[in-house]
Amino acid sequence: MFNPFAKATPPLTCAEAITKAAAGQMTLLDCREMAELQGSGTAAGAVHIPLALVPLKADPKAPDHDARLDPAKPVAVFCAMGGRAGRAVEVLRGLGYEAHNIGGFGDWCAAGGPVTR
Repeated sequence: MFNPFAKATPPLTCAEAITKAAAGQMTLLDCREMAELQGSGTAAGAVHIPLALVPLKADPKAPDHDARLDPAKPVAVFCAMGGRAGRAVEVLRGLGYEAHNIGGFGDWCAAGGPVTR
């Protein structure tokens, strides 16, 4: 839901995310389904959590919280085209994360981001 009082987060490019992730300053989150990763791989070092599980895995108060997601560390989120990443960013921001939608996996690859298969 739109909150006019929420702090605006400046846009983050894939190139900036590549640099920050390589320096350990940012977590990468791939919110695609497992079958999509099996076909294309993912960004090197990315945490994989399908969009449907992000509310459970990202909530630090939830018993299923994924410790690789730290609310004190910014998160760059991607999916196939950017739509699901946008929804994941909304969830993460609602949980107190600084989160950025960096688009799709193709954007990551086009920017020269490292990939693991």
